[in-house]
Amino acid sequence: MAHIKSVQELSGETCQICGDEVEITVDGELFVACNECAFPVCRTCYEYERKEGSQACPQCKTRYKRIKGSPRVEGDEEEYETDDLEHEFDYGNPDAPGFKQKVGVVPSVPAGSTGSATASSSQEFEIPLLTYTAEDAEIHCDQQAIIVPRSMVPEKDIALYGYGSVAWRDRVKEWKRRQNDKLEVINHQQSNDNGDLDISEMDPDLPMMDEGRQPLSRKIPISSSKISPYRLIIILRLVVLGFFFHYRILHPVHNAYGLWMTSVICEIWFAISWILDQFPKWYPVERETYLDRLSLRYERDFEGGKSSELASVDIFVSTVDPMKEPPLITANTVLSILAVDYPVDKVSCYVSDDGAAMLTFEALSETSEFARKWVPFCKKFSIEPRAPEWYFSQKMDYLKNKVHPAFVKERRAMKREYDEFKVQINRLVAMAEKVPEDGWTMQDGTPWPGNNVRDHPGMIQVFLGHDGLPDVEGNELPRLMYVSREKRPGFEHHKKAGAMNSLVRVSAVLSNAPYLLNVDCDHYINNSKALREAMCFMMDPTSGKKVGYVQFPQRFDGIDRHDRYSNRNVVFFDINMKGLDGLQGPIYVGTGCAFRRQALYGCDAPTKKKPPSKTCNCWPKWCCLCCGSRKKNGGKSKKDKKKKTKQRDASKQIHALETIEQRIQEPNIASPAPISQETLEKKFGQSPVFVASTLSEDGGVLKEVSSTSLLKEAIHVISCGYEDKTEWGKEVSRLVSCFWVYCDMFSNDRLNVNMLNQVGWIYGSVTEDILTGFKMHCRGWRSVYCTPKRPAFKGSAPINLSDRLHQVLRWALGSVEIFLSKHCPIWYGYGGGLNWLERLSYINSVVYPWTSIPLIVYCTLPAICLLTGKFIVPEISNYASIVFMALFISIALTGILEMQWGRVGIDDWWRNEQFWVIGGASSHLFALVQGLLKVLAGVSTNFTVTSKGGDDGAFSELYLFKWTSLLIPPTTLLIINIVGVVVGVADAINNGYDSWGPLFGKLFFAFWVIMHLYPFLKGLTGKQERLPTVIVIWSILLASIVTLLWVRINPFVSRDGPVLELCGLNCDD
Repeated sequence: MAHIKSVQELSGETCQICGDEVEITVDGELFVACNECAFPVCRTCYEYERKEGSQACPQCKTRYKRIKGSPRVEGDEEEYETDDLEHEFDYGNPDAPGFKQKVGVVPSVPAGSTGSATASSSQEFEIPLLTYTAEDAEIHCDQQAIIVPRSMVPEKDIALYGYGSVAWRDRVKEWKRRQNDKLEVINHQQSNDNGDLDISEMDPDLPMMDEGRQPLSRKIPISSSKISPYRLIIILRLVVLGFFFHYRILHPVHNAYGLWMTSVICEIWFAISWILDQFPKWYPVERETYLDRLSLRYERDFEGGKSSELASVDIFVSTVDPMKEPPLITANTVLSILAVDYPVDKVSCYVSDDGAAMLTFEALSETSEFARKWVPFCKKFSIEPRAPEWYFSQKMDYLKNKVHPAFVKERRAMKREYDEFKVQINRLVAMAEKVPEDGWTMQDGTPWPGNNVRDHPGMIQVFLGHDGLPDVEGNELPRLMYVSREKRPGFEHHKKAGAMNSLVRVSAVLSNAPYLLNVDCDHYINNSKALREAMCFMMDPTSGKKVGYVQFPQRFDGIDRHDRYSNRNVVFFDINMKGLDGLQGPIYVGTGCAFRRQALYGCDAPTKKKPPSKTCNCWPKWCCLCCGSRKKNGGKSKKDKKKKTKQRDASKQIHALETIEQRIQEPNIASPAPISQETLEKKFGQSPVFVASTLSEDGGVLKEVSSTSLLKEAIHVISCGYEDKTEWGKEVSRLVSCFWVYCDMFSNDRLNVNMLNQVGWIYGSVTEDILTGFKMHCRGWRSVYCTPKRPAFKGSAPINLSDRLHQVLRWALGSVEIFLSKHCPIWYGYGGGLNWLERLSYINSVVYPWTSIPLIVYCTLPAICLLTGKFIVPEISNYASIVFMALFISIALTGILEMQWGRVGIDDWWRNEQFWVIGGASSHLFALVQGLLKVLAGVSTNFTVTSKGGDDGAFSELYLFKWTSLLIPPTTLLIINIVGVVVGVADAINNGYDSWGPLFGKLFFAFWVIMHLYPFLKGLTGKQERLPTVIVIWSILLASIVTLLWVRINPFVSRDGPVLELCGLNCDD
């Protein structure tokens, strides 16, 4: 049965067919068309559906009953109790009772008055509309706002819906009283001489207010015409896989048993890997936001002088090495943040310099000066994007469509200003290349505190603030702060995760916004409304409370059209992430993500309070079900069970109203017990100001503390020893965890359990992003994938082969670290709020590096088969041919349908498939080895920052070659497969026509490997005409070793020596 809506859900709703408001009938009741599911439909659409349509509710498909005042239609003869002869044939009569009357004010009806009297007397009064403003003095005391529940259906049993009972009436009266206390009525219209409503004098803000009360976003499922065939193909592919393995296992190759066994093991692993990757994409969805509704809800009074009610946002920008992350790129990111379309008093930008570089500090100082000119220019002309480097590099005709002359003049002036700004930044970079022997000094002659990168104090500098310098037009600018945490020898600083946690504490002390946004230094805001897009999910009053973070897709600039190394990751961001959004939400990818601060503090997601269980808490539920519960249920008769089911159905309406009461009264029933200061300090650290800020869910700094004291406290929270003996990035032992869970069984203090959770970004992996998002999902939070039409963020990606492989190596190494830790999703987080399909996705994200071993082995098999003359499959029968063809077709159809609903091009899909083989044969293998060495032998791996800068030439880095050992395994695979193809073809030529048939399968297998490694081959050559010498030497050496082993194991000649036969020629003549 469809969901029965509560009265609160019905009041103020609009018709889901035409969009008009649901009417109030003459009896003072809200019009309800369907008494089964209460699907909101106005009276006009109800009459039309009964007369011209399907005569059934669009939601639950229940046939519409005839309501009093409605004309009879075919099929109403059996409804004897709803006869209404007076309105038997009132088709489309606007004077019919209850026809098209909006929510309004009707006079109070004396006791004993009939409904008809109410209808006739109501025409003599004006009908003011409802709003949330002050009361109008012209409204008489005998008028009241009518907000009533759904009407009773006469032909239904009263006990079935609970109508007529004293409890129901009391609840309705109490609910109406509370609603009347909240809503005030004001007369927004003027009446004409006839006393009718004058539409021209209505307040134009009223429909806007109704629009502002609507949801701020909606979920758009993939159309059934696309997703249903996709799911069907997945099921069919599973069935085909079953037949495939049935054939492969039952038909071994006896003369190549080792090759056959190896290939079957690899294929089983590939099948498991495919299942882990495929099924989390079972429910793909897309989302749409309503920015106009967000403004109407939280900014409708902004122009009248009231401050905006949008929540504050703290934005984090992280950088380490200004030589690898050019300051000009960081400056553009900061400028795009300062110019974002959001209230300036609600935005604070924190730049984390984990390298303590004076170059970054000076560049940020220049950026703050240029921002005073750039920000008002962006907001005046609403330009996009608001990063000047990318705005001025756009190939567009800005004079098109008759642009105002003032814009042309100011744009040219701003372009000159930006060119001068670039000269200043480049001058600083040139100076920084030669470091003085005594280190850098500041303008006052004191040494720069960060001369020693590994040993320096914490530094905070406020460049722009609410009380600082305004822009050139005198307007306020967002905050801009430079932060460099303290570093001392002997302390573990936890790389990027530690830097982000320092920013969390600093921002909590200085601004304490309830929401955070983190971006890399090279990811600028490409859509100035990106923060509003995130707030449509975070600040939605209905579904926003459980949203822990909003993840945006990563889009990139500066990549060549062919995207040789799949830098855009289109398949992951447009297919995999949309699939996860239909479950519990996408994984956190490290940048372009808006967080709820309370979720980062380790709090559990809000859940509905469950009634106390009747079973004991000391045993698992399945134990109680097997023992005690079975005996109790066994004694009940079927009649009792049927009676209980009927009572449960009969009380649904009462439960609906109780839900309303619970929502209103629940905050006042049980408030959490206060937590001691000592407990909070053990979790958050020894800072009273920061601890006090964590207790404020809506954010805000302490007003009684001076700014100087706040800065001193901010320096304190970024010191090296602050996190000692706290829960920042850590987890308590399982013994303590079990103790607290046991105590929670007998306590209502839910915050005690929250003390078990880590705070901030999680330590223990170089990919702290996956681990942090995973722990949030385990605590019950959900995430949202926001994909606006204009990309919210854009960044730069390493486009040459070596940098790309090193980036993939770092990601894979983090996955291996998580797999070998106690946080592995295979065995961690059960009993929490993690969806099981979401768990499969996390398992796949930490298991995929292990696929490198079977992948390399499988890519080597074609060369071995060609060199030995054997194959992994016996002579193929008709049945085997059908199975193999069905498997290939199902794989192709799965990819085609994914490209269809994910709107991914075939080029992007094929590049992704190619780089999966390239990365698996190189970076994933090295990550696996390094991860095992780190865990087993304690050999640590240095964190490599990916280069964000390039030469001035377009795609100049694409052909730049950098030596790395990651290039050796794929090159070796290429050489041995090419050698195998040559040997196989030569052998077929020597042996004649009969040897070509078995050769085709082996050649197809080898060419499959070569085609997947083709981008790698082009990356090795680039613009050069020859391979680097070191690559050639290592690859030839390894290929020679493999070839010699083949000659030793299975040479061309027979093991018994050469076979000598008479040729028929007389050699003596």
